[in-house]
Amino acid sequence: MNLRDLKYLVSVAKEQHFARAAEKSFVSQPTLSMQIKKLEDELGVQIFERSQKNFLVTKVGKEIVAKAEIILREAEELRNIAKNSKDPFSGELRIGAFPTLASYFFPKVVGKISKKFPQLKLLLVEEKTEVLLQKLHSGEIDAAFVALPIASEVLEVVKIFEEPFLLALSKGHALAKSKKIHAKDLKGQKLMLLEDGHCLRNQALEFCSMLGAFEQHDFKASSLETLRQMVAVGAGITLMPEIAVQKDGKIVYVEIANAPKRTIGLVWRKSSGRGELLKEIGKISKIS
Repeated sequence: MNLRDLKYLVSVAKEQHFARAAEKSFVSQPTLSMQIKKLEDELGVQIFERSQKNFLVTKVGKEIVAKAEIILREAEELRNIAKNSKDPFSGELRIGAFPTLASYFFPKVVGKISKKFPQLKLLLVEEKTEVLLQKLHSGEIDAAFVALPIASEVLEVVKIFEEPFLLALSKGHALAKSKKIHAKDLKGQKLMLLEDGHCLRNQALEFCSMLGAFEQHDFKASSLETLRQMVAVGAGITLMPEIAVQKDGKIVYVEIANAPKRTIGLVWRKSSGRGELLKEIGKISKIS
């Protein structure tokens, strides 16, 4: 048993397909299958059930795959500790952020991070929060900017900033001339929201419930930019996080009394060898 075989094992479990796993592992399928079979023989258990039509991870296989992921992650941390002992503020750093934050926040902080740590190579990842946390736990990324709170005993969390939501309306909307929107103004209103899977959607639904507003069910956007364009043509109204506000003459952004807010934090594994660097990046990334 070696780390290479464990990588093959995890890849097969992730892809649920031997051919795809072999392609992702840059090895031939017969070689990968042979190594998996050797591993099963060595352990004396069946990890995968294979047939022409079905692929299953056995009960004991799931436990073995989970342990293999931990071993691979720890092995990567060993390499990082050794590498970072030479220069903890250089090398590659993989940082993620979710879509409704990444395109607005990364441009504000990447330049500052690069200026502070010129020997550091940033690799940026944009994924939904659930995927980012999976990648963080598996060691595929080093840290992630996410919406707080995050309940985890294995992650270090640093608050970066807090921002309110504004109401985005077309210039011709009846509420567009309001200096501030109150709860009574939104009662019964329908808001366009993002599609399922976005944490911003969940926050918006909670806010709608508090105010007596509703979701506009005939449309769900895949991005904030889609929502923005729909508001611009008068198709509806929506909530927009302050960092994403872009004044273009067609949209009015109105402050909401007792507005809902989202808190953004930087999270990383407590076991990470990049902890000191990430604490510094957390300081640099804070927005007042």
